[in-house]
Amino acid sequence: MLLITPHLNAKPFPIIHTIKTRIKDPSHLRDKIERKLEKDVVITKDNLFCEITDLIGLRVLHLYQDQFPIIHQEILKYIEEGDWVFVEEPIAMTWDPESQMMYDALKIKTDVRPTFYTSVHYLIKPNTSNPNPICCEIQVRTLFEEIWGEIDHNINYPRPTNDVACKEQLRVLSKLVSTGTRLADSIFRTLNDHNEKKKAQ
Repeated sequence: MLLITPHLNAKPFPIIHTIKTRIKDPSHLRDKIERKLEKDVVITKDNLFCEITDLIGLRVLHLYQDQFPIIHQEILKYIEEGDWVFVEEPIAMTWDPESQMMYDALKIKTDVRPTFYTSVHYLIKPNTSNPNPICCEIQVRTLFEEIWGEIDHNINYPRPTNDVACKEQLRVLSKLVSTGTRLADSIFRTLNDHNEKKKAQ
């Protein structure tokens, strides 16, 4: 699994910084079922695992954006080797044109969220020969994006806030987060360039 893949966790600079897991909170599950009912979708024991696809969640955090393609390729390897199957195609939530170019190059569909939410989501389940019907949602994001996500989650989940000031402040914070992620990329590119030059001497 991603957690124990040696080349993603090698010291001194692991590709994966942290992996967080969660099982959906019962109160949040109830809220989601109620929101489904508002859209005339009735949840039963027969369709629960088809309609509620985020009962289990995995969040993969990395330091800077240049690390993302490596994590993405590792996830694709599990798909290609038949360990997992995609329930839906991966989708990258982003509002940043430069990030969108990277996702386009990786053939990942992008979706611009008006909230400025940024994260890449993979919805997977065990391969078709495995009878377990439960899906798992994997979210991949930088630590900067995680900070924004945690603040937004506390304010806007399960019901979004109507406070205009909070919405505007979250948009400003998302731009600061994007700046931080870009700066982290620049720092590590400089470091890698310096190390390559030292090797060449």
